[in-house]
Amino acid sequence: MKKILKKLTMVLAVLVIMIGVVGCNKKNVDLNNNEIVIGYDNTYFPMGYLDDNGKTVGFDVDLATETFKRLNVNVKFQSIDWSMKETELNSGNIDAIWNGYSLTQERKEKVTYTDAYMKNSQLIVTLKDSPIKNKEDLKGKIIGTQQGSAGQEALEKDTKVLKSLDGSPVLYDTFDKVFRDLEAGRINAIVGDETLVKYYISKKGEEKYKILDDNFGTEDYVVAFRKDDTELRDKVNKTIKEIKKDKTFDEIYKKWFGKAD
Repeated sequence: MKKILKKLTMVLAVLVIMIGVVGCNKKNVDLNNNEIVIGYDNTYFPMGYLDDNGKTVGFDVDLATETFKRLNVNVKFQSIDWSMKETELNSGNIDAIWNGYSLTQERKEKVTYTDAYMKNSQLIVTLKDSPIKNKEDLKGKIIGTQQGSAGQEALEKDTKVLKSLDGSPVLYDTFDKVFRDLEAGRINAIVGDETLVKYYISKKGEEKYKILDDNFGTEDYVVAFRKDDTELRDKVNKTIKEIKKDKTFDEIYKKWFGKAD
């Protein structure tokens, strides 16, 4: 029996070492391999999504492609469950999160990240004929947002509003489902990223919706990497600054938003 236990202990020790080695290999991206995998939500218009032809497009898609083109690295965009994005990153299934990723205090503890390349606000949206005019009017109402989104975090931090609602916020896996339930009257308001909200409304009809003056704060969009991937972060950071300096960033921005930021 002792011999069996001893063998089992040795086997377990070897497995632990192997897992540790594999984990170490996942910590750093080797750009010499000429490919990087970016995780994104493929319904997150206009930052990164699938168009009607099934092609991955969007503002962040164009910016990421341009960045890694200058670094001589091919980009692979991999659709992920947005609520599991940091888990996907830190397990090595993806190498970066680049898809309207708002920097929050909670996220700072999980990833390393670039400087901000764009500003974003968490807006409150209702239907045009809704009596809701400000945060106070949300009392007793049902709010929806995407699970794992910065909107969810911002809403949950505003305890005054949160306690006044009719139950907990309704969470969805994608924002298009949030909008569909708003249109169907199953929820009364949405909390969502300014870029997504304004783009969606511009395509679906501004006459249908109302954006409140009140919001849940302004944030920065960044690119996220594993904590130890500081070399990759620095290269991407430097390249984005070059893209901004030579005005390529403005060209990409105009393509998706119609005017320079």
